[in-house]
Amino acid sequence: MKLAVLVLFALSSSVVSAKPTFDEYLSTLRTESETLGLSSDTLDDAFASIQYRKKSIVHDKAQPERQKITLDAYIPRAVPEWKIAKARKLYDQNIELLERIGKDYGVQPRFIVALWGVETNFGNYTGNFSTLSALATLAYDGRRETFFKKEFFAALKIIDEGHITSENMKGSWAGAMGQVQFMPTSFNAYAVDYNNDGKKDIWNSRADALASAANYLKQAKWDDTYTWGRQVTLPKDYDVKVSGLKLTKTLPEWQALGIRTFEGKPLPNVVLDASLIMPDGENGRIYLAYNNYKSIMRWNRSDYFATSVAHLSDAIKFRD
Repeated sequence: MKLAVLVLFALSSSVVSAKPTFDEYLSTLRTESETLGLSSDTLDDAFASIQYRKKSIVHDKAQPERQKITLDAYIPRAVPEWKIAKARKLYDQNIELLERIGKDYGVQPRFIVALWGVETNFGNYTGNFSTLSALATLAYDGRRETFFKKEFFAALKIIDEGHITSENMKGSWAGAMGQVQFMPTSFNAYAVDYNNDGKKDIWNSRADALASAANYLKQAKWDDTYTWGRQVTLPKDYDVKVSGLKLTKTLPEWQALGIRTFEGKPLPNVVLDASLIMPDGENGRIYLAYNNYKSIMRWNRSDYFATSVAHLSDAIKFRD
């Protein structure tokens, strides 16, 4: 008798804990979405087009092998000569727009173009995944359900406000969208309607996309008085533990510790906070990173990404 009860309990537990189908999960998402104050037309249209995207799961669960690559090898790949040439050309072609955006948001135009170039090859590679389908799939997978549900609901809000249709809302496998690859919550926080057409269109409007990038940096405490940082050299027998983004000293203080420019010259005699970073360790490239570098790191918490943006921005400014 006891055995029968235990078997029955086990069977009932398995039924209760069984994972819903994707369609059942969508039904639950729809019910939750109806509490957000969105129009029924928005919800009807959005949920009619959502499909399970296995590729999003594959990408999300993939654990890429740790590549034995240094910045010396990575930067030429991320910022090849053709990209530098294209960045300079687009900078010159859009200088009037860029200077206006730069003035409005307090961000040097070269950094706006550099982010644009590193992130999506100047809007030419933005992804072709349905944003709603990707986010719903990733939420259903469950590994980061809370995060992706939040992004899913934010995406519905964008559609409901009329910035884009669900059909045209496309981006990466993880839900990053448009020429600046904003996640939906970032869109709602930073996207701007710079061309004043009533829509925040980071997919098709160059003005909106570039201004949105600038607004992000502004909100990340960008200071256009200064640049991003500089490559430096260490003195012999330097204590490499005195480094890292969390440790900040002024340039004169770093100078006193023996830090010099890459060319071996004294650091600028300016009371400017900086952090000593070594992405590849003491034998690789070493930088003094200013606060603007940390602003780029808020965009993407990768030293390789940030240094690629920095490298491209410098290439735009310093021409032969």
